[in-house]
Order: sequence, then structure tokens, then C-alpha cells
Amino acid sequence: MALSLSVELRAHGEALRLRYTLSGDTAALRIPAPAAPTPTDGLWQHTCFEAFVAATGEAAYREFNFSPSSQWAAYRFSAERERDSAAEAREPALPMPPPLIDTTPRALTLTARVPVTALPRSPSVLHIGLSAVIEERDGRLSYWALHHPGERPDFHHPDGRALRLASPLN
Repeated sequence: MALSLSVELRAHGEALRLRYTLSGDTAALRIPAPAAPTPTDGLWQHTCFEAFVAATGEAAYREFNFSPSSQWAAYRFSAERERDSAAEAREPALPMPPPLIDTTPRALTLTARVPVTALPRSPSVLHIGLSAVIEERDGRLSYWALHHPGERPDFHHPDGRALRLASPLN
């Protein structure tokens, strides 16, 4: 099976809009069933689209996960893979608008909007890593990213945040 993934990223009013398009035989994929658009852990264990966002010069970053089920997750990290539970408790993630899903036999498109208030506060530039976990019908997972900084996929690695976007908070 051949798949390709393309991503569109743009600041759009009060939100960062992410559009992921997965092209290929969607019948060969295990796509999560529709569910209530609620925060849900473990989305990365199945087909899921992700964004990792940090402010310039900061070790802290945010992770956003979006499932074709319409479930989502938002996490804060103080450093690479160091979850900042205290910050999450002080400022819980606000509800995200449910992602829009369009599935055809040859493509799956997920469009998510991340409110700018959920992004790291940056006076200048955001460093962004975009990725996806794709699950095939047989349960096999593949890991896609605009940039894999090492031999093995590691979406949390700071060098994976290769895109730069002027902060919409300016």
C-alpha cells in the first residue's frame, strides 16, 4: 500500500489551522469510529494527527493530538518528554473545536483549529513539528513527520520542530 501525507499550516484569526491530508487506499486503514469531541489520552496508539509547538529558545512545548474520531488531546511539557502536570492543573486545556473529517476511498482529510490561547506565548516565532501515526487494518503502525531528526521516529525531539511560524500572538 502506498500512502502520502501532506499538511497545510496557517494562522487563521484566533486559531492556528492545521489541515492533514492522507492520500491512499483509506479502506486499508484502521480509522477510529466517530466519538464525542472530548479530551482523550492515548490517541497516538491509533490513527492520529499531531502538532508539537514551542516558542523560540524555550525547552517547554505543547503537544496537540487529533483523532479522526473527533477526540483530541492537549499536553504541556517543561522539557523533552517531561510532562508538566502542574501547569496543566493550573491552566487546564480549554475545549478544542472538534476537527473536521472528510473521508473518501482515496483520501482522509482532518482539519483542526488550535486556539491561539492554547499555544505557547511567544513574542516572535513558534517552532512547530507536524506528525501522524497511521494504523493499517492489520494493526501495523507507521510514523510520519515533516522531519525525523534521528533514525527512529521521535516526535518529541526538539529538532523535529523544523517549521517556523510568526507568532499569532504578536
